[in-house]
Amino acid sequence: MDVIGAPGAGLAIALENLFPPLPSEAILPMAGLAASRGSFTIAEALIWTTLGSVVGAFALYGLGAWLGLRRLRSIAAKMPLIQVEDIDRTVEWFHRHGGKAVFFGRMIPIFRSLISIPAGVVRMPVWRFGLLTLAGSAIWNTVFVMAGVLLGESWHIVETYADVLQYVVIAVVVIAAVWFLVVRVRQLRNARLPGEDAA
Repeated sequence: MDVIGAPGAGLAIALENLFPPLPSEAILPMAGLAASRGSFTIAEALIWTTLGSVVGAFALYGLGAWLGLRRLRSIAAKMPLIQVEDIDRTVEWFHRHGGKAVFFGRMIPIFRSLISIPAGVVRMPVWRFGLLTLAGSAIWNTVFVMAGVLLGESWHIVETYADVLQYVVIAVVVIAAVWFLVVRVRQLRNARLPGEDAA
C-alpha cells in the first residue's frame, strides 16, 4: 500500500470487481492501515477506492449491456435445465427490485461484482446505476477502510469475519442452486410422463 498509494488501492478495487478472488475485505483494511500511518489521507483512501468500485462496476455493466437480453435468451434456450421463461422472470424481478439489488448488492460478497451484469442487461439508466453503485460502494468501503484505521496492525481480524459472511453467501447460493435443479428435474419428469403413458 505504501508503494502503490491511494490510486493503486483504487485500481486494485476496480480489478476486484472484474476478478472477485481479489478480496476487497483485505485490500480496504490495508488501505486504512496505510492511511493511519500517513502514507496518504483517509479521505484519499475512501475517494480512490470508491472511484475504483464505480469504474469496475461500470465495466461489468458494459458487459451486460453488450450481452443484451436477446443474446441472453438465445443462450438460455441452448442450455439444459434453463428455460427462456427463467430469464424473463429474472428480468421482470430486476425491473421491480433492481434499485435495491444494486445498492445492497454492493455490500454482499460475490454479488458485489455480479449485480452489475443484470443491470446492464436490462439497461438500467446509467445515472441511476451510477448513483446506487456509488452509495453502496461508499458504505462498504468506509466500513472496511475505517476498520483498518482503527485496528491498525490487527487489520487482518476483519478478514476472519468477512470470510464468515462470504461462506454464508456461498452456502445460500449452493442451496438455492440445488433446490432449483431438483425442482426443474421434477418439472421435466412430470412433463414427460403423459407422453410416456400414451406410448
